[in-house]
Amino acid sequence: MRAKKLTAALLCGVMAASLLTGCGVNKEATVATFDEQKVPLGVANFMARFQQANYDDFYVAYFGEDVWSSDLYGNGTTMEDSIKGDVMDSLFTMYTLQAHAGEYDVALTADDEAAIASAAETFIAANSKQALRALGADVETVKEYLTLTTIQSRMHDAMILDADTEVSDEEANTSAYSYVFVSKSGSVAEDGSTAEYTEDELAQLKTTVEGFAADAKEKTLEEAAEACGYTVSANTFTADDETLDAAVLTALQGLAEGEVSDVIDTDNGYYVVRLDAKTDAEATENTRESIISQRQSERYQEILDGWKEGHTWTVDEKVWGTVTFDNLFTTVPESTETETVEETQA
Repeated sequence: MRAKKLTAALLCGVMAASLLTGCGVNKEATVATFDEQKVPLGVANFMARFQQANYDDFYVAYFGEDVWSSDLYGNGTTMEDSIKGDVMDSLFTMYTLQAHAGEYDVALTADDEAAIASAAETFIAANSKQALRALGADVETVKEYLTLTTIQSRMHDAMILDADTEVSDEEANTSAYSYVFVSKSGSVAEDGSTAEYTEDELAQLKTTVEGFAADAKEKTLEEAAEACGYTVSANTFTADDETLDAAVLTALQGLAEGEVSDVIDTDNGYYVVRLDAKTDAEATENTRESIISQRQSERYQEILDGWKEGHTWTVDEKVWGTVTFDNLFTTVPESTETETVEETQA
């Protein structure tokens, strides 16, 4: 027998609504259809407004109160429509997982349902009437949201169990290095403007960096950098690292531990690197975990996408259009409530 803690309260923060307008939405209206199952507007509205509420403090502080009607990222979509699109995608996923929960023996226990009900009641009690009205939140709506998210979490954990978690030491191996980078972008004036280097200036710059590299081989990278006013930075890399310039990666792979490279000439600037460790134990384990996590994500998505192809999902855009971010929220995080129950399993 083993005991597992189940976190039931997935809602954090107490909210207050401001700039309240409008008369709310018809929570019983059908906003989408999953096969023959009707999806109530109340759940979709709550998900959208709750996401908005969690973002309001940050976005409004930086971008102003009209942020939700703005095309913030220049992609032709307002922030409101972007959130609402994500919500519909999430709901399709949630109802799909709920429909297939039996295939993985995923079901809510009586303790789960009690914890979800308690969490919903706590959330309702902790928030103002104005905020709840703007969110379209009542106990039943919040319970449905928590039920869907809990099943989604359980299904995710079950679906990734058959992902390949065997990662060889060679595949996971991550090395550590230090480097100095000298930009080719140009000289910076006192007023912050940049003047592009001439060909002669670039040639002189390279000669200077070559002198630095020779000095680093004789002394240490850090000592040589201090003498030249350069900055030494540190990082890690893998054998197939795509974030590094190819020339830098090739140079690093040809070094022995502790060895300093010659000047590496790239499009953006000059590098001088030192291989600090062929295997960085901590970084290697982080890479191993990252590879496993990626495989699990791919496995989960593969199964989910296959299931979705067998279902129909239709959104009533007219009904969905009644949901607007016509008021703003502020959160009071110090009033956060969470609730857990003990679940005993064989």
